[in-house]
Amino acid sequence: MTCAGISRISFFFVTLGLLTACGGGSYGGGGGTTGGLAPAAPGSVTATPGDTQVTLSWAASSSATSYHVKRSATSGGTTTTVGSPSATTFTDTALTNGTQYFYVVSALNTYGESANSSQVNATPQAPKADITVTLDPTQTHAISPWIYGINSYGGVPNVPAVTLDRLGGNRWTAYNWENNFSNAGSDFGPYSNDTFLSSSTTPAEAVRGPVAFDQAAGVATIVTAQLQGLVSADGNGLVSSANPPDLTRFKVVVDKKSTVSAEPFTLTPSATDASVYMDEELWALDQKFAGKGIFSAQATLPVFVDLDNEPELWNSTHFEVQGPNRVTSDAYIAKTLVLAAAIKDQYPDAVVFGPVHYGFQGIYSWQGELTPTPDGTDWFPDKYLTAVSIASTLYGKPLVDAYDIHWYPEVYDSSGKRILDATGTTLTDEQISLIVQAPRDLWDPTFHDPNNSNPYIYNELGQKPIRILARLQDKIKAEFPAMKGLAVTEYEAGGFNHIAGTVAQADMLGIFGTQGLFAANFWPPGGTYDYALAGFRAFRAFDGGTASFGDMSISATSNDVSQVAVYASLDSTKAGRVVLVAINRSKVAHATVISGMTLAGTATVYQITAASAAGQVPVRPVMAGTMAASGTSLQVTLPAMSVTTIEVK
Repeated sequence: MTCAGISRISFFFVTLGLLTACGGGSYGGGGGTTGGLAPAAPGSVTATPGDTQVTLSWAASSSATSYHVKRSATSGGTTTTVGSPSATTFTDTALTNGTQYFYVVSALNTYGESANSSQVNATPQAPKADITVTLDPTQTHAISPWIYGINSYGGVPNVPAVTLDRLGGNRWTAYNWENNFSNAGSDFGPYSNDTFLSSSTTPAEAVRGPVAFDQAAGVATIVTAQLQGLVSADGNGLVSSANPPDLTRFKVVVDKKSTVSAEPFTLTPSATDASVYMDEELWALDQKFAGKGIFSAQATLPVFVDLDNEPELWNSTHFEVQGPNRVTSDAYIAKTLVLAAAIKDQYPDAVVFGPVHYGFQGIYSWQGELTPTPDGTDWFPDKYLTAVSIASTLYGKPLVDAYDIHWYPEVYDSSGKRILDATGTTLTDEQISLIVQAPRDLWDPTFHDPNNSNPYIYNELGQKPIRILARLQDKIKAEFPAMKGLAVTEYEAGGFNHIAGTVAQADMLGIFGTQGLFAANFWPPGGTYDYALAGFRAFRAFDGGTASFGDMSISATSNDVSQVAVYASLDSTKAGRVVLVAINRSKVAHATVISGMTLAGTATVYQITAASAAGQVPVRPVMAGTMAASGTSLQVTLPAMSVTTIEVK
């Protein structure tokens, strides 16, 4: 390696590779290809097997800017580059468990590529399963599209792909559609007639606007019909509660206009008469969406009707119109039958929800009026369903289509804090456990926690599991099977800013589908709640596009539901497509085998974990890899405190 006239010092540099052997050149700068050094081969390469993956790591090569990770099927065989990381670690995913793989790593910079490292090998292997979930494809039922609902859709930041909006709550009990005035009772003011819902003077604009917004977004709507009996006559502020009701400030609700007036329906009702007509309100709303048939059975985006809101509490929430005396169960049922018949007279296919309970005591005893027994047929629903069933038979069709309740867990930690008030980004282990276990009160015949989880309800039910959805479903089936089913038009699960809230919300949605609910609507709490909304994204648009949970529920039984629950679905529009949502409510990862039905194709895995959610806005699933799906068994490792969506197709 000499050239004529080369100096001794030049020869020294040539032997070090710092100068070209002949001609000019540089000492290695400037980005050229004639004077620099390619990096040395990486050393200390290790390969660590995992479940359908191998993770490689190596010592950094000086001056390397990136690396090639190469895999071969046999030792010393032909290699294929499977990754080009800039860091010194790389995970090769979507591998076959039990197959041995061979790897070499080379380093690169602008001057070239190093020789390959020494070869290493690894055999990925799924960990031994500690949770088993058994699918039963002979046990299926349709999942209602309306369980993925929310309240106040238009006001929710980063709203997920929900299917149903509800215009409900205390604000709507005294809403007057003729002038858009309303009174939220003790929630706001207190007892203030105002223009909070809409400042428009166009009749029904407070309803029309949100319904139009929903229709444009592809979302169905629940609107509220006023059943209490009085609505705001003005928007002039505070109402005296000294001797309620002050009838100079309110108008009387009439369910059916023709019972008191021969005047036809109009979009411009009188502002001076004393009455507001419910059937005319629905007619006016329908007119504003002419041609869509929003109350018809054929509506793509139907509008459902809620019969007011939390009636057993009117004497406290709406003292300004109800006064101190609670409406009796008999009076309430009578009012229900009259208004429901007026609605059905106008729109026979309208879907009507009632009684819109606030919670357990209203369901159980009508807030203390009745004396029910834990396992008896003497709860308020028994009385209500029997009366509605008899009246519906006489009328010729169901007057109430969905039994509507609200569910806010009465679950407290040892310091007395309710889980719905545990809104921080950091929660105690006790709070986390209570939040993720509480949804089991909806259905689980084995679950109870007499110390913290709904203790008074548990004790009132004779220290038996609460199973509130299952109990009510049983009553509907026995006493009014013509009903479409159960609705939960307000609920929360807690942990709104923590991964525990994501787990609990996903669990709630899975339960609603498995239990066959007709509709459900999350109630957005005060403050922030993006982790809770992430629970929707595990089911709806989990791929960031249009992929969603299927429309047919498959029975899925976990051998330890206190740790892991799996919700399974089929897609009636695509044969062979199966979507699973698995929740791990424990503090440790669980290797889970899901078996019992034939799966074929590729399983794509999406996950929400505390780590993946950190810094995300909005919190959403991230793709965690793919695996082959064949045969009747699929194994997946569920990270601690996580929600995993698996789409097989």
